Amino acid sequence: MLIRSHTCGQLRDAQVGQTVRLNGWVNSYRDHGELIFIDLRDRYGITQLVFEPESGVARDVIEAADKLRNEDVVAVEGTVRVRIGGENPKLATGKIEIVVTKLEVLAKTDNPPFLPDDMVKLPNEELRLTHRYIDLRRPSMQKVLATRHKIYQTTRKYFDENSFLEIETPILYKSTPEGAREFLVPTRQVPGSFYALPQSPQLFKQILMVSGCDRYMQICRCFRDEDPRADRQAEFTQIDLEMSFVRRDQIMEMMEGFVRRLWKELTGFDVPPIQRMDYRTAMEEYGIDRPDTRYDLRTKDISEFAGKLDFGVFKTVLEKGKDRPKYYSKKGVVKALRVPGGAEKLTRKLTDGYTEFVKGFGAGGVAVVKIIKGEDGGPKLDTGIAKFLEPMKAEFLALLNCEIGDTVLFVADTYSVATKAIGELRQKVARDMGIVPKPGAEGGPWNFLWVVDFPMFEKNKDTGKWVAMHHPFTSPRDDQMQAFLNADVDDEVTIEGIVSAGYDIVLNGQEIAGGSVRIHDRDVQSKVFKLLGMTPEQAKEKFSFLLEALSFGAPPHAGVAFGLDRLVMNFVGTDNIRDVIAFPKTQIGADLMTRAPSFVPDTQLKDVHIKSLEQPKA
Repeated sequence: MLIRSHTCGQLRDAQVGQTVRLNGWVNSYRDHGELIFIDLRDRYGITQLVFEPESGVARDVIEAADKLRNEDVVAVEGTVRVRIGGENPKLATGKIEIVVTKLEVLAKTDNPPFLPDDMVKLPNEELRLTHRYIDLRRPSMQKVLATRHKIYQTTRKYFDENSFLEIETPILYKSTPEGAREFLVPTRQVPGSFYALPQSPQLFKQILMVSGCDRYMQICRCFRDEDPRADRQAEFTQIDLEMSFVRRDQIMEMMEGFVRRLWKELTGFDVPPIQRMDYRTAMEEYGIDRPDTRYDLRTKDISEFAGKLDFGVFKTVLEKGKDRPKYYSKKGVVKALRVPGGAEKLTRKLTDGYTEFVKGFGAGGVAVVKIIKGEDGGPKLDTGIAKFLEPMKAEFLALLNCEIGDTVLFVADTYSVATKAIGELRQKVARDMGIVPKPGAEGGPWNFLWVVDFPMFEKNKDTGKWVAMHHPFTSPRDDQMQAFLNADVDDEVTIEGIVSAGYDIVLNGQEIAGGSVRIHDRDVQSKVFKLLGMTPEQAKEKFSFLLEALSFGAPPHAGVAFGLDRLVMNFVGTDNIRDVIAFPKTQIGADLMTRAPSFVPDTQLKDVHIKSLEQPKA
């Protein structure tokens, strides 16, 4: 075999006259009579090859070249010369070409189901994932793999410089209730017993802090048996971190430094100091705890004003929990979203559709009013609930700073439902208005934000039980500890008001990292389990090793996890997580290339003491 001396993206006019060897795939083939041109591709680039009889090349080489087709694998030797016919500015190697004297065909290809060419329309995703080995040959996919690699190296270098130890934690894990559904693994040695695949290394990294490791880092695989979506996979990668003897500000400073290093090395962008926003401000102004601040649509609670209107829908809603605190989840509220320019762009068809949209989040509908130019040249309220607002028009316009040409959308429901519904509606309206910038890699802004001061607990809407908003190992904020210790499981108002020491990094409306100060006191951790509805026996069964560890001198500690796949998505400018994972699963969790998951023979199931209720279809 002709072992390569250079890659297909390496040669320049400085190498003119040199004899070189290249290996790669045939990217394209052009027969110009006596001349044959081949574009040869590897992951580094493309180089043009020329087969011409007048160069003295053997006839059998010309004949072999004439039989080459796209995706054949070849090795060549030849001489570098200045490209005849002028430079190709689309190629990094566009000033030169190789006059081939030797050719070895290393592998012939069957007719490929598609060509790995970024310049042509891509086939459907199912076909690409079935033949992922071909799809990964595309230059854009090679860039994704290279970007992931660079993130790995930058991550390891930064945290090594800051005295973190990279430590592996188990993949075969104990089943623990951390939030999402787990993948279970039966074991042959202990009939009826199961491992779980880790949702995260959360418990082990806390144990490492108790073990005196001080600073831990791991690029780890995590598993959650939940429905995939555009930015979520059942199997994903985290950059997982933990630090001892710190409080919230210290770990946030360390992580912000990592973000700054990562963006500088991968994009050249200097991340400014990341602003902080508390959870309640995010929910009040954006209706979501990961606000996209690239566009300035804000939501506003207008319950006090709405209570003055003679509008039955608002009045009925505002009667719910009217004596409860402002942020009580079951308190009736009216939320408004002012959309500048919406009177023209948001058609009746669109605004009518918003009612069905918010019903998907539990709300009853959307009320609408437009501000148009009246006959006197001033603002006039039009359509929807205009007649109910007319008696208080001046106060309404001032309250929301409305101008002619605006549309205002209203959602009335309990605090939790209305806030969620109008937050989702805000994002849909932004898309309908065409004001959402492109991803950062395509030229849009990088808007980073720390979101802090999350509630510690929230009610599960299906079970009615308290669940931890982050996870059950998150500590209350320091000034909330006494309220937490005094809380009773039936005291909804108090429990909803407890603020945790959690923090998220949000980028352009997407959470890229989340973490918290951890509980390092056994009694505090036991109280969390109690509020979550666990008996002492249940807590001991699930978490005895953690509770025991916390009783033997646990240091204050805090941590965070970055979603590595989401980082790559931002750097390469895609909104589909399957584009940035080498071998991803489909929306139903299938690996189309290997045809997993699949049935296994009964003999294998018998080994692990399992019997399947389903049988393979004939």
